[in-house]
Amino acid sequence: MVKTTRALLAVPLAAAALFAAAPAEAATANPLTCRGQGIDPAAQLHHRTETFVKAPVDTVWKVQTGIEGWPAWQAAVTSAKRLDPGPLHPGSRFRWTTPAPATPSSPATTLVITSTVGQVQPERCIRWSGPAIGEGLRIDRGVHVWTFTPVRGGVVVRTEESWTGAQIEADPATAIKYLAPGLDLWLADLKSAAEARHC
Repeated sequence: MVKTTRALLAVPLAAAALFAAAPAEAATANPLTCRGQGIDPAAQLHHRTETFVKAPVDTVWKVQTGIEGWPAWQAAVTSAKRLDPGPLHPGSRFRWTTPAPATPSSPATTLVITSTVGQVQPERCIRWSGPAIGEGLRIDRGVHVWTFTPVRGGVVVRTEESWTGAQIEADPATAIKYLAPGLDLWLADLKSAAEARHC
C-alpha cells in the first residue's frame, strides 16, 4: 500500500511528464546540459530541481545509472531493463514502467518509457530522451538531463526535464500538479539510496 501510494503521488521520471510539467517561464535562464546538450528548448513544458547527497560521486552515479536496480529504490518504478549490455554510452537504450494515476484528462495506466542515452560523461552528467506510452496517455518526447557536481561532503545532483506532445501540452494545469513532486521524490529516493550505500 505504501509503495502504491508513493507511486501515485510521485509518478516521477519522464513518465510523470505525461501529466506533469511546469510552464515554460519556470525554466531557468541557464538550462542544464550534458556535453553541450540540454532539454528541448522549444518545449512548452519543463521543470528543474536539485538536491545535496552526502555520498561520493561514484556512489551516487552508480545508483542513478544502475538502471535495472531502479525498482529497488524508487517506489514509482515498477520495472526497468537495459536493452543493451555494458556501460551506458550514447545510443544505449532502456525500458522502464511506472504507474500513472487517473487525471481529469487521462485514465489510470502504466506508462512504458523507452529511453535512449544521447550524451553521457561518467560521474558528471547524463542526458536521455524518448517517448512514454500508456493506455490513454502519451508523451511524444521527454528529454531528461542530470548533472552531478562534487562539493565538500558530497554531491549536488541537478535534474531538468522537458516534454513535448499534444496531450500534455493541452492540459498544463493538470500537468504541473504531478511533475515537481515526482522529480522531488526521485531525488529524495536517490539521496536515501546513495547515502545508505555509503554508510
